[in-house]
Amino acid sequence: MEEELKCPVCGSLFREPIILPCSHNVCLPCARTIAVQTPESEQHLAAGGGGGDHADKLSLHSETDSGYGSYTPSLKSPNGVRVLPLVPAPPGAAAAPRGAGPASSSLTCPQCHRSASLDQRGLRGFQRNRLLEAIVQRYQQGRAAAAAAAKCQLCDRSPPEPAAVLCEQCEVLYCAACQLRCHPARGPFAKHRLAPPPAHPGAPGGGGDGGGGKGAGGGRKLPTCAEHDLENYSMYCVSCRSPVCYQCLEEGKHNKHDVKALGAMWKQHKAQLSQALNGVSDKAKEAKEFLVQLKNLLQQIQENGLDYEACLVAQCDALVDALTRQKAKLLTKVTKEREHKLKVVWDQINHCTLKLRQSTGLMEYCLEVIKENDPSGFLQISDALIKRVQVSQEQWVKGALEPKVSAEFDLTLDSEPLLQSIHQLDFIQMKFPVSVPPVPLLQLEKCCTRNNSVTLAWRMPPLSHNPVEGYILELDDGDGGQFREVYVGKETLCTIDGLHFNSTYNARVKAFNSSGVGPYSKTVILQTSDVAWFTFDPSSAHRDIVLSNDNQTATCNSYDDRVVLGTAAFSKGVHYWELHVDRYDNHPDPAFGIARINVVKDMMLGKDDKAWAMTEGGVSKGATVGVLLDLNKHNLTFYINGQQQGPPAFENIEGVFMPALSLNRNVQVTLHTGLEVPQSVKQPKLPNN
Repeated sequence: MEEELKCPVCGSLFREPIILPCSHNVCLPCARTIAVQTPESEQHLAAGGGGGDHADKLSLHSETDSGYGSYTPSLKSPNGVRVLPLVPAPPGAAAAPRGAGPASSSLTCPQCHRSASLDQRGLRGFQRNRLLEAIVQRYQQGRAAAAAAAKCQLCDRSPPEPAAVLCEQCEVLYCAACQLRCHPARGPFAKHRLAPPPAHPGAPGGGGDGGGGKGAGGGRKLPTCAEHDLENYSMYCVSCRSPVCYQCLEEGKHNKHDVKALGAMWKQHKAQLSQALNGVSDKAKEAKEFLVQLKNLLQQIQENGLDYEACLVAQCDALVDALTRQKAKLLTKVTKEREHKLKVVWDQINHCTLKLRQSTGLMEYCLEVIKENDPSGFLQISDALIKRVQVSQEQWVKGALEPKVSAEFDLTLDSEPLLQSIHQLDFIQMKFPVSVPPVPLLQLEKCCTRNNSVTLAWRMPPLSHNPVEGYILELDDGDGGQFREVYVGKETLCTIDGLHFNSTYNARVKAFNSSGVGPYSKTVILQTSDVAWFTFDPSSAHRDIVLSNDNQTATCNSYDDRVVLGTAAFSKGVHYWELHVDRYDNHPDPAFGIARINVVKDMMLGKDDKAWAMTEGGVSKGATVGVLLDLNKHNLTFYINGQQQGPPAFENIEGVFMPALSLNRNVQVTLHTGLEVPQSVKQPKLPNN
């Protein structure tokens, strides 16, 4: 866990950690050193703008309000962090008047290298990571308590004196007297870093339960709002993903945002993190078992290699002098094969050990975070921490816990040929041309469908020795038509998007190498979803659109109409979805309908030739607008509160369409999908008598 508690700039435990806009942490003193000054700020400082005070007045600001600015040219420190020392004012320079112009600066994250522009508020604009600070403090207390158990390694006393420091470069424990005598802080030792002795596993804070939550979190003063010093955090803004106080909701920028109770969101995020940790814990347990399997594999390879060498020597000795030179060549091949297998397994062990250590450290850190009783502090870091845990869990997929080589040596020596064939003697597998690959095996447990996408996975059968250069995946058209190639490559996992809803697809795969194409695998049948489940698409929406509620609720920051599309695309079948008008304060009306992917995003939906929409008639606050897209009949029909609005609004529409909506800041709309087609559409019309 100690790696999680070290600053990426100085490499020491965090001191007064602050949270950067990218969710990473850095020490407050280190943040001053990595601040980058633009030419405008340097001129301001050189004119007497207060170089010493400016370092404490850095704050977050960005033209796009994203928190990230552009890179600014600067020097680089040895650890890769961009650094530009503050420029002192020249002697005798007159002090610039207050307000003569704000110094422009930026701060680059040392981990993800995202840069944030800063304003006049200073580093006070960044939020303190109180949760991390409390964990570091408890960790230091535990390590200090365990220091008494560490003994000096250079003492001539019996028993040795307790160690006072540990030299991280020498890796030696010293008591106070031995440190002054054997490791003075001068000469070549001047640059060595002396740290407190490390805690042993049984000591408090050295791998135990981390102490009690009462002293770490329950006894601390409740945090106050950064904008309103006299108010405590009481709610959580879902849109901004930050704790807010009552005054922020009444007067601040959060008054129209979606907010929830702080305690409820704390419990929800803590439950999400705990659930993600369970997945990582299971993978870590599998990884430990996998390491044992790899170590056993090493021993089997060694034993099998020795057996093959002994058999080979016995066969070659039986062929007397004529086989001597050929024997050496064959031994070389076996040795190379063994070294190759050993190298592959060792590389896999090292890689898996590293990933396991990282996952274990992250798990320990997350458990300490979960023990904290500071909801606002927890919610400050929970989103980023949940994503890290999920990414850590995903690193064990795609055969990560399967050996890359087998313990068997596929070498068989044929001793039958006559003496005149000795010089052509070789392993049997080298005497025949490479055959085509065998039939791939579909991994049905990994094959799945989601909406109108299918995912297929396959592998080669065990003990398959013929090389594979790639795979060819074929899929039919969903109507039992001809197969067509949809993927050619080396991967054994493929996802195909953009298929038809409520359709049955047949898929098969085959492998190929230099000798040709192997036979097809068995055919797998995949059924896409009957109805579409989708949300608003943040990647294609206009930048003024604000999405919440897992991208199912849309609002807008502009008085002008802005367009947002859905994540699904339709080219076949009948599809129905609804949009509920949560808020409708003024005009103009919102527009509901469908659009092409290249529709204009900064005007009302339907104003160009790339969209078809309903813009007026019966739409008010609380209304539910239904959109029925029938691509079998090529028409578009609208419903309001369950009632069909006349005949189809648009006919003869052809192509690929996406659900679309345009609205301004006076409107809030929530999307509902996965709905059945209205009953009136399903029933065939009776002929007129």
